[in-house]
Amino acid sequence: MQHFASLQQAQLKNAWLTIGAFDGVHLGHQKILKDLAASAHANRALAVVLTFFPHPVEVLRGPRNAFYLTSPQEKAERIAALGIDALITHPFTQETVSISARDFVAQLKKQLDLQQLWVGHDFALGHNREGDVPALRAFGADLGFSVHLVEAVEVEGEVVSSSRIRALLAEGDIQTAARLLGRPYGFSGEVVSGANRGRSLGIPTANLKVWEKRAVPASGVYVTWATLKNKRWGSVTNIGTRPTFDDKLAAPVVETHILDYDGGDFYGQTLRLDFLACLRAEQRFDGIEALLAQIHKDIKAARTVLTGQAVGWWNESLP
Repeated sequence: MQHFASLQQAQLKNAWLTIGAFDGVHLGHQKILKDLAASAHANRALAVVLTFFPHPVEVLRGPRNAFYLTSPQEKAERIAALGIDALITHPFTQETVSISARDFVAQLKKQLDLQQLWVGHDFALGHNREGDVPALRAFGADLGFSVHLVEAVEVEGEVVSSSRIRALLAEGDIQTAARLLGRPYGFSGEVVSGANRGRSLGIPTANLKVWEKRAVPASGVYVTWATLKNKRWGSVTNIGTRPTFDDKLAAPVVETHILDYDGGDFYGQTLRLDFLACLRAEQRFDGIEALLAQIHKDIKAARTVLTGQAVGWWNESLP
């Protein structure tokens, strides 16, 4: 897949295009992109995606921490896996906000030789969202492209959306979020030094430095897969502020205990976590002994979950 850092850098021919943030590349996105690729290729055309970074909401409403479901690189990798020929990650700025819909569409025609534009029924682009579907069809008649409407994807009677997935993660409902994503929710981070309390208690943990703009599940204890250098272990992950130790942390930390880990220290390396189940909410304990007793219960419960999942779809190779 070709990947361009702006619309101006792309110079393509015979493009079938869809436009959107595509954060998370969830089931709805996947269907649109797979269908676009299949239809474009059947007509000997290029399947092209135009997305944005930063997310438009950050420019229109202000910066957002703990927001993104995918990093730009992860989003690109997932889009490439769906058969798309070219991806344009266009910078979204105040200049982007102010451009008229017709001028933007004219740029698409010039840079991509746009032949067909795939959009949802409520899609709109350009200043004040003036480029809605009727306007886009009028522009297409003038400039020489058609508009193809795509239906929203529903799961359990509700439209799949990135905002809904963010809300589920904020509630700790990682299993419903996984159903909407078509995979367990996960992210990567650098392993950094922590307080080292886990090691002193005989339950060492890896502390992850996660991109501050990356959405993380609600504070609590989770069953996770931990992947390091393409090898995967079951793990128990805690997200929270360590209330038992009264650390007064400004933001939740992510730390994971890797079950049966057979290697040495891996500070500075990248570790990926994929969330399978929530065991409990974060809580304060009356001392170390009570905390340790609960941790051992969490580990036992996690092993039960992982044993049950070992033959299920959770155990498929991570995309």
